[in-house]
Amino acid sequence: MDINFNKNEDFNKLQLSALKKKLLKVYKGGGDAKIENHKSKGKLTARERIDYLFDNNSDTIEIGALAGDEMYPEHGGCPSAGVVVKIGYIEGKQCIVVANDATVKAGAWFPITAKKNLRAQEISIENKIPIIYLVDSAGVYLPMQDEIFPDKEHFGRIFRNNAIMSSMGITQISAIMGSCVAGGAYLPIMSDEAMIVDKTGSIFLAGSYLVKAAIGENIDNETLGGATTHCEISGVTDYKALDDKDALDKIRNIVGKIGDYDKAGFNRIEAKKPLQNPDDIFGILPKTRTDQYEMRSIIERIVDNSEFEEYKKDYGKTIICAYARIDGWAVGIVANQRKVVKNAQKEMQFGGVIYSDSADKATRFIANCNQKKIPLVFLQDVTGFMVGSKSEHGGIIKDGAKMVNAVSNSVVPKFTVIIGNSYGAGNYAMCGKAYDPRLIVAWPSARLAVMGGSQAAKVLLQIETASLKKQGQKITPELEQEILASIEAKYDAQTSPYYAAARLWTDAVINPLNTRKWISMGIEAANHAPIEKQFNLGIIQV
Repeated sequence: MDINFNKNEDFNKLQLSALKKKLLKVYKGGGDAKIENHKSKGKLTARERIDYLFDNNSDTIEIGALAGDEMYPEHGGCPSAGVVVKIGYIEGKQCIVVANDATVKAGAWFPITAKKNLRAQEISIENKIPIIYLVDSAGVYLPMQDEIFPDKEHFGRIFRNNAIMSSMGITQISAIMGSCVAGGAYLPIMSDEAMIVDKTGSIFLAGSYLVKAAIGENIDNETLGGATTHCEISGVTDYKALDDKDALDKIRNIVGKIGDYDKAGFNRIEAKKPLQNPDDIFGILPKTRTDQYEMRSIIERIVDNSEFEEYKKDYGKTIICAYARIDGWAVGIVANQRKVVKNAQKEMQFGGVIYSDSADKATRFIANCNQKKIPLVFLQDVTGFMVGSKSEHGGIIKDGAKMVNAVSNSVVPKFTVIIGNSYGAGNYAMCGKAYDPRLIVAWPSARLAVMGGSQAAKVLLQIETASLKKQGQKITPELEQEILASIEAKYDAQTSPYYAAARLWTDAVINPLNTRKWISMGIEAANHAPIEKQFNLGIIQV
């Protein structure tokens, strides 16, 4: 019996339990009362609509389930950003579905809602997969209109993307299943095809109250912009549906007739499960983020048959580079080794730190994967690049820049899993969100920040105490400890994987045992989009 293994397992399974509990609350949207009121109108909830639309017993992944988590408390919160986004299969075809959750502020758009919708469109554009919009929204959340209306990453970008996606030949289908108001009315009508549910769906630039105020006309919403009006008089919508299920059946019928797609041609063979038990991950992964562990043991529990071919195994040991398969797909893995290692000169190197030799190795490996058209998977547990005179004199900045260059210019799809630490420039070099991974997810054990908590807290403490001294305040050891505890608590909250997921710095916090599914479905999506750009590192320091 391994006591440490058992302690780690207990801790990590409690972390997983906390994730599941948080997600169950999120899945309730606006709460039981709002759901009951929504369904009393003969409508399905956003999640029920998506479940009905997707093929039975098929795999799905949810993007941004935790978006908006604990944000906007002064406005009553915004669970899941008021919109549900899932990738799944309709008539065997992989699609992404965006469904407004009308139980959350009548489906109104908060700033994070716009960001999440744009992320869904980004996934559709990058992978050229069909996107389905299930519209049920009151439009922009007016108390925050200044944070959602005018800028490049705000509400209007959605409709610009509609037009760009149409020109790219990406299928867009919309169903108006509730309110669809003002600027939001353009989204379904800029789709290839739009349907509207009779009596519950409505679409107009201005509702009856605003029409009355603006031009003095008395008219009810159904006559103004209901299904009969737009299917028989205006011609704005293409199909009238009897109810939610009828609309969703129509979407299935249309998607089922879409032709096959041009493939990127990523290599795939018959999938094999890992030989090593994936459940062991919970015991291998240490409770404390500063403790060592063997990253190869994690890789063995993610890859097919627990087999991988390691590249330059005995060089640049703080980064592991390896060819493997995940669910049959060929992948190149770039992972941070978390054990202290020795290089050929018998020098100690800290685990989780990127040194010049490991950066050079990773750069070359990334280039090799681009040459061979092999998707890249980054497993992050990184505290940053090595510092100090020896590293600086050895050119750590130019070597790190080479790795960042390779990650930035990579043309094969990239997927990032944040297992533990994701600090500073290490986040960048290991394909953080800013480097366009097709999907980026975190385990409950993840931590994201510009630097580790203890180092940051000490720096912030020095700044805070210096400021108080300038104001003439005496700093006692007790006060210093009180300030430090406050800083640490705040910093710890901000480095949480949930804080990152709430702001869509990651696509999800996931059960580690679902890692294979996320990567496999991600590569399948990427296979819809042939690589059109040539790999070119540009100018690099040698």
